[in-house]
Amino acid sequence: MEENILNKKNCLITGATGGIGKEIAIALAKNSCNLFLTGRNNKELLKIKKDLEKKFDIEVDFQSGDITRKNEFEKIIKKTRSSFKNIDILINSAGIFVERSIEKTTIDDFQQCFKINAIIPFLFCKEFSRDMKKNHWGRIVNIGSSSSYQGFQNGSAYCSSKHAVLGLSRALFNEFKKKNVRVFCVSPGSSKTKMGKKCKNQNFETFINPKEIAEYIVNLIKFDEEMVVEESRLNRIKIE
Repeated sequence: MEENILNKKNCLITGATGGIGKEIAIALAKNSCNLFLTGRNNKELLKIKKDLEKKFDIEVDFQSGDITRKNEFEKIIKKTRSSFKNIDILINSAGIFVERSIEKTTIDDFQQCFKINAIIPFLFCKEFSRDMKKNHWGRIVNIGSSSSYQGFQNGSAYCSSKHAVLGLSRALFNEFKKKNVRVFCVSPGSSKTKMGKKCKNQNFETFINPKEIAEYIVNLIKFDEEMVVEESRLNRIKIE
């Protein structure tokens, strides 16, 4: 039987109550990862924790809060450190979608987009890459977007932040690779999530199933040979 290298690894997932984040949590639980989950909805996080612990022989803990607030971000770090000795896998899945013309996009809109989509992933990478480098094994997955590679009308704030995620991932890939810490930027097209429903003038039924995205990510981080995929663009098979 093939060895499961993810068995009992400790994984932190941000945005765990979102469509993609939740599916990644389920997929990693199936691979016997211990999980620390973050999100804004305390009730939903508790439900996910109970469901996963009931189905799988793993440890699950969580901390809810607004990660853009310094005191709440620090609470998440502190709680994570008290729950698990170290973090082996970091999934930066939390995100915000803003679709407005530049005239209607405020400075606050732009800053909030960057805080959640780019600055918070940077801070989590900064904190938990220390564990990974020390142990000479780690995985960081930053969830980008098709908008990491292109722009769309009324997407100045969102596209800028997702381009930043891609740049961050490319830089960290080269910074950490000698320590056997692999950094991936996975950039899905429109997906069947609550965020996906905000996309205008597109057929939601053609969007990517988040379960497929989660399965892809798990297979990506399980691969442990000489080859590595730095970044992945996940597109829909049918676009109308």
